[in-house]
Parts: sequence; C-alpha cells; structure tokens
Amino acid sequence: MQNFKKPESVLVVIYCQTTKRCLMLQRLDDPNFWQSVTGSMEDNEQPYDTAIREVLEETGINIIKQGLTLFDAKHTVEFEIFPQFRHRYAPDIKVNKEHWFYLPLLSEITPVLTEHLAYQWLCFNDAVNLTLSPNNGEAISKIDSLVKIN
Repeated sequence: MQNFKKPESVLVVIYCQTTKRCLMLQRLDDPNFWQSVTGSMEDNEQPYDTAIREVLEETGINIIKQGLTLFDAKHTVEFEIFPQFRHRYAPDIKVNKEHWFYLPLLSEITPVLTEHLAYQWLCFNDAVNLTLSPNNGEAISKIDSLVKIN
C-alpha cells in the first residue's frame, strides 16, 4: 500500500534580520523550483511541530537547541498542488492547505542541505521573483506586515 502525503503542510520563511535577505532553496527533484522551507505534516503532528522538524531536516537549524524564535503567522492558504508533485498525494487530492511561519536569524548561515541542490540568500524582492510558488512569493512579500523585522 502506498503512503500518500497529507495535503496539509507548512511554509517557513527563514530571513536574516540584519541583511533583510531570506534563504531560498533549490529543489532536488525540480532544479528550476526555488522555495523556502516547506513540508507536509505527518499524522498527529501540529503545524508548529512540523515547522520545527522541517527546518531541521532541510537546513540543519535546530530551533529548540539554538533557542530561536519561530513565529506562527497564524495565516493559512489553500492552493492547487503543482501537477509534477501530485503523484505524492492520493489520486483525488488536488488542493493543499499551508500554514505560514517565519524564522528570523541574526546572521546568514550556511545551511546543511539534505533535500536540496543549492541555496541563496536573496533580498525579499529577488526571492519573490525567483520562486515559482505564488503563495511562497506572497509569504515573503508579507514579512513586513506579518512580522516586525526592525
């Protein structure tokens, strides 16, 4: 029996408070696709816990051990799953619910990449223009309104 992904996920925009740039990751399974940290929720997992797990898995940043503050934007969006990624979900699933989080850092770090090909630290506008995900672009463009970054 195939294990399908749950159509509920998190998006974590990691940004540097001093440089006002955010971390973008190049997908391993689609090199044209750059995004923030993202991942599906597991059964019996809350969005906040998923965000902590995904940040650790995708960047090596241990939010708890490093005493970092993960901001829950208390904002969700629903979006149509890109066709190239639908095979991971049950056949009748076409829409995903995404919870937004923000992780401010004091300095830009070199992430430990396990699920991505490359990374870039980009100013917010460049990051918005790079991502193919409209909701990821929207989350980046709303940093100022959803989180105090000064």
